[in-house]
Amino acid sequence: MTLTRTQPESTPGTIARSARGLHSIRDVFTNPKYGPVIVTGLLLVGMFIYGMSQYRGFTNPQIVVNLLIDNAHLVVLAVGMTFVILTAGIDLSVGAVLALATMMTASMAQSGLPAGVIIPLILVSTTVLGLLVGVMVHYFDIQPFIATLAAMFLARGLCYVISAKSISIEAPFFTMMGQTRLRVFGLSITPSVIVAVLVVIIAVILLRYTRFGRTVYAIGGSEASSTLMGLPVARTKVLVYAISGFCSGLAGVLYTFYTLSGYALTAVGTELDAIAAVVIGGTLLTGGYGSVLGSVLGVLVLGTIQTLITFDGTLTSWWTKIFIGALLLIFIVLQKVLTLRRG
Repeated sequence: MTLTRTQPESTPGTIARSARGLHSIRDVFTNPKYGPVIVTGLLLVGMFIYGMSQYRGFTNPQIVVNLLIDNAHLVVLAVGMTFVILTAGIDLSVGAVLALATMMTASMAQSGLPAGVIIPLILVSTTVLGLLVGVMVHYFDIQPFIATLAAMFLARGLCYVISAKSISIEAPFFTMMGQTRLRVFGLSITPSVIVAVLVVIIAVILLRYTRFGRTVYAIGGSEASSTLMGLPVARTKVLVYAISGFCSGLAGVLYTFYTLSGYALTAVGTELDAIAAVVIGGTLLTGGYGSVLGSVLGVLVLGTIQTLITFDGTLTSWWTKIFIGALLLIFIVLQKVLTLRRG
């Protein structure tokens, strides 16, 4: 008797299940809602694998925490920028408003005002400035690019009105916040990291679980349709710029904890870093798709690029801008391809 060995047959059911699996994976990657975020996450993982394989000390978990310590202010800026870009807007004023917040903080601290007065005053002032920008954008129908550009010049000019020189901060509260280190799971973090994480959590809840968040996405998808549906378009568009202003002021306060000074030229070009982080994090410039967590990943990617260049030691800091520019172009093209495919 001879035994013959037969291969298991592929039934129509197993073929269909395999096809569905392949299609579902492909659909996830080609979905503008998830695809860019997944690519950003994979890119971040790949960068860390490369760093660990090339440089000693890159495996230290403290390096990841240091990314958050060094970029806590940028995380907060990116959160505010995410709200604006989700509505298909843009905010070019965030860097200048951050600088204005540092100058106001340093000036008021030098005059002896307590932190309990300074910080709320900063946050209210920058929120009102963002609110005025939102009013210009919606009610006066001024392009966001122009309205926020005007706010940028205004804020940067006010910095020089306060002082053309750097102002040191020696107030006890700000010194304490700048020097405090907290131990969490054996890692050293600063209070600024905790504030940034809380801002991210609140922003995620606002966008995912509130009517306001759903309206933000709807406006980015189609402002005309949102208006016809009876959604509060005017209020929401004004509020997203107010949120961006609030985040800019808070980022300025965090930056004073980091540098213990105020300077008129602080954060020149940081608005572009915030926009780059949001786009690399998967938020479409045309609005409607994106997430705060994706923007945080974008900030970590920018920080990791800078860390890799620092570890390398042979490249100048300008290479950071080159790599960021290349990544930004790639992700803009990726967004365009995904939106065309979905269309």
